[in-house]
Amino acid sequence: MATGKIGVSTQNLFPIIKKFLYSDHEIFLREIVSNAVDATQKLKVLASSGEFKGDVSGLRVRVKADKEAGTLTVSDSGIGMTQEEVEKYINQIAFSGAEEFLEKHKDDAATIIGHFGLGFYSAFMVADEVHIDTLSYKEGAKPVHWECDGGTEYDMEEGSKNEVGTEITLFLNEDCLKFCNEYEARSVIKKYCSFMPTEIYLSKANDTATETIKPEEKLDTDTVIETIKPEKEDEEEKLKIKRRPELLNETTPLWAKHPNECTKEEYLEFYRKVFNDYKEPLFWIHLNMDYPFNLKGILYFPKINMEYESIEGTIKLYNNQVFIADNIKEVIPEYLLLLKGVIDCPDLPLNVSRSALQNDGFVKKISEYISKKVADKLSGMCKTEKEEYEKYWDDISPFIKFGCLKDDKFCEKMTDYILFKNLDGQYMTLPECLEVNKTDPDEADGNGEGNEASAVDENGNKVEAETVDENGNKVQTESTDENADKAEESGTAVDEDGNQVEAEVVDENDGDAADSGDEDADGEEDKKEKTVYYVTDEVQQSQYINMFKAAKMDAVVLTHNIDQPFISQLEAKNEGIKFKRIDADLEDTLKAKTSKKAEKEMEEQAEEIAKIMKKALKKDHLTVKVEKLKNKKISSMITLSEESRRMQDMMKMYSMGGAGMFGAEGEGETLVLNANHPLVQYVVEHKDGDNTKLIAEQLYDLAKIQHAPLEPEAMSKFVARSNDIMMLLAK
Repeated sequence: MATGKIGVSTQNLFPIIKKFLYSDHEIFLREIVSNAVDATQKLKVLASSGEFKGDVSGLRVRVKADKEAGTLTVSDSGIGMTQEEVEKYINQIAFSGAEEFLEKHKDDAATIIGHFGLGFYSAFMVADEVHIDTLSYKEGAKPVHWECDGGTEYDMEEGSKNEVGTEITLFLNEDCLKFCNEYEARSVIKKYCSFMPTEIYLSKANDTATETIKPEEKLDTDTVIETIKPEKEDEEEKLKIKRRPELLNETTPLWAKHPNECTKEEYLEFYRKVFNDYKEPLFWIHLNMDYPFNLKGILYFPKINMEYESIEGTIKLYNNQVFIADNIKEVIPEYLLLLKGVIDCPDLPLNVSRSALQNDGFVKKISEYISKKVADKLSGMCKTEKEEYEKYWDDISPFIKFGCLKDDKFCEKMTDYILFKNLDGQYMTLPECLEVNKTDPDEADGNGEGNEASAVDENGNKVEAETVDENGNKVQTESTDENADKAEESGTAVDEDGNQVEAEVVDENDGDAADSGDEDADGEEDKKEKTVYYVTDEVQQSQYINMFKAAKMDAVVLTHNIDQPFISQLEAKNEGIKFKRIDADLEDTLKAKTSKKAEKEMEEQAEEIAKIMKKALKKDHLTVKVEKLKNKKISSMITLSEESRRMQDMMKMYSMGGAGMFGAEGEGETLVLNANHPLVQYVVEHKDGDNTKLIAEQLYDLAKIQHAPLEPEAMSKFVARSNDIMMLLAK
């Protein structure tokens, strides 16, 4: 028997390694099993190079739990060790046999797991004593028995093992006896070793359980207890055997295969098995990279109910098919933390315990690669599978927009593939959004041969056109052709009411205005072409939506909190693009065309009615405009400029004030009154009437309630006033 001391430079180092090297004691089983798997993989490498002539088809790792004896045994049929190798790799802490083997067989040994040479000593976190029995594959090698009680001394002698491989027996301490329970051992192995490249079997010592098989299913390793004779003629003979060890792992995980070899059902089955999630994921991305670093994996976009479920996903990090940890956030961009998936990267710079990443620029490269692959997948789907992409968009859009805010490179790749849903529920990309609202609907309806004058109601349906004067009264009109003829003869033009307006001379070849303002007109048109209108609340802003539809205009629906900062970024990064909420201003296409005479009269009327409204409402700050709207059923509206509203939203976000939608005093709001509506005309004609104040207040509240919720006090007054108005009607 040979006796010696483990090569530790300081007596106090060994206890520190045992106690503090690993953050979780259960990791010892991962380390011991990983070493056993490495031993079998090394033997395969040697067999492929011709250094080992034996059979390597049945290589496996066995784990046996003995609850009565309080032991856990891990054995393998791998490379084994000689006495010199035990002294070199076991007795000298941090001398890695895996690293030395990799250096010698660097071209063939890609699946070797170990790196540090410390994994074996994790056994002493849970064991009072550890025994090793090993026999090397080398010719003439003698078996070796090694044992240590957790101190710095060991005993080593010739052993009795007669099969090539290594067997490690752990005599567990009282605090860790749970690991010799079959169920606990299974749980730990499945957690860390489910995809290791060598088959891992678990058995229970002194197991009396049996199973029944057909005679043709019998293996050489099976122990037959009895033969079961058939009770009926049509039944087959069966064998009762001792229960076989349980296979716990899958040696070729799905991520290790080429994407072309994987089916949809395999991807779904893998997702269900690994994440215990039986809701089908939206889609997945198969990662397969060899240069400049080795990385494989599968990332799933899960379907999330954001109201009831956590949006944080699960990324399982593997190193050479060995599970390292859940949710290593350094390798996944922040905006993709909803993903569920696995990443296997042998090149990851792990710390010595293999349980955490070291800070390294390499990790950032992995994160950037994953971000690029996600962007490539999404843009590819938008190009080739637009219908499928649209189905997923509502679920993933907040995260993609967040990614655009956080990552400039991701934003550059995704800008043209962000989808916007329009008022009809159709999805459009940003370039497609910029193509809408380019043409004045009135011009579109009025130009071209054979077009007759037409009009649309508030719902966008075509109705017979009628012409009214500045007071809203119906007047007799001449046909469009007659008006055109007269205009041509006199050199003047007329509006829809038949009143003369200033004519514009156009070039007969291209239709461009011939006056000095043509460049300004072109610039104005370009600006209009690049305005995207949007809605934030389809219910609250339904009146404005109806007006847009009636005017054959479109807008996109942006209801998520992230949409406001996102569109601000789009405006900053794309010169000339402007987003405007549909209630930010009253667009010209929503107004009826009027003569200069009528416009002047409306300006005078606006000054007069503004005084009446301010007095009735007791709001001296209020801005009042009078316009002729195409939709005569709308009496009043409120607009708030895009800049003012965004500033107020920002103030609310940072708790800088703003009691309501318009701030404490409704700063920036404009009350628009429809000159064509009888209620507005009533206010003008009855300045001091008994019901003028009542109608003025109601007009204002009706405008506000279409725009944003009323404050509690204002709502109470609105309800009471509505009752008063109905009482007047009932008299």
